[in-house]
Amino acid sequence: MIRHFQPARRRAIIASAAFLAVSILPMPAAFAQAAHKPKVALVMKSLANEFFLTMETGAKDYQKQNPTKFDLVTNGIKDETDTANQIRIVEQMIVSKVDALVIAPADSKALVPVLKKAVDAGIIVVNIDNKLDPDVLKSKDLNIPFVGPDNAKGALKVGDYLAKHLKSGDNVAIIEGVSTTTNAQQRSAGFKQAMAAGGMKVVSLQSGEWEIDKGNAVASQILNANPDVKALLCGNDNMAIGAVSAVRASGKAGKVQVVGYDDINAIKPMLADGRVLATANQYAARQAVFGIDTALKALAEHKKQSELSGVVETPVDLVTK
Repeated sequence: MIRHFQPARRRAIIASAAFLAVSILPMPAAFAQAAHKPKVALVMKSLANEFFLTMETGAKDYQKQNPTKFDLVTNGIKDETDTANQIRIVEQMIVSKVDALVIAPADSKALVPVLKKAVDAGIIVVNIDNKLDPDVLKSKDLNIPFVGPDNAKGALKVGDYLAKHLKSGDNVAIIEGVSTTTNAQQRSAGFKQAMAAGGMKVVSLQSGEWEIDKGNAVASQILNANPDVKALLCGNDNMAIGAVSAVRASGKAGKVQVVGYDDINAIKPMLADGRVLATANQYAARQAVFGIDTALKALAEHKKQSELSGVVETPVDLVTK
């Protein structure tokens, strides 16, 4: 009896196997499609800075509008100078095998070696906000495109507007961001250019490390050492907020002009009542989206890191009362 049913049973098994093979054929294709949806990591500087919170929100909103296009992971560091932790975050993203890394580096030089590791691991890397040092990139034979504004141009706009409210010969001071960052250096260069053109004299340049408290401490020191200073040019709005407090504490409200850079929400009331004369909007959310799009385009076109274009300039505009 067993021998009688064996051929029929064998035919049934073969037929069932064939059916199963046909029925599961579409599944691997579906899984492959899901597996190839790019995973993009956005690595920012301090999330205590409203500018980077805006950047993160913009990126998350963009991903929500394009849920089938890419997945997003966002990370930030505790403060603007926590370079070591930002390096660790990049290393974690390498281990987690993201497809692309969009980064606003805390330091223009120190992040380059770990970003080379990312590129060597096959990750597309795009630089936003603070430009990586071109000489260090060249020494590593590394091409990383920069997506962001011309910071010197933005600071020049702010400085030119300030110059109209000063007199030739007035003394001014610059409160710079982290001095090892390219964007801090470029903003200071733009401020200096505007002051030179207006005939003002920069009597002090010190770093407030992008922070409110440090900006306040530096501003207080400058005002004590240079009682005739007529303006404080701050590399970002956080430091401008600190400078406003220092001006008030020194009894010089209305006598010392303060300008910033970033146009964060916290600065708007100060622009409205004149405590801050001007700032610059470099569109944080838009920068993140431009950076992500640059990375996604490279992935879609199967481009190598070395084939990516060098600079995508984003807008920066003067903002006043």
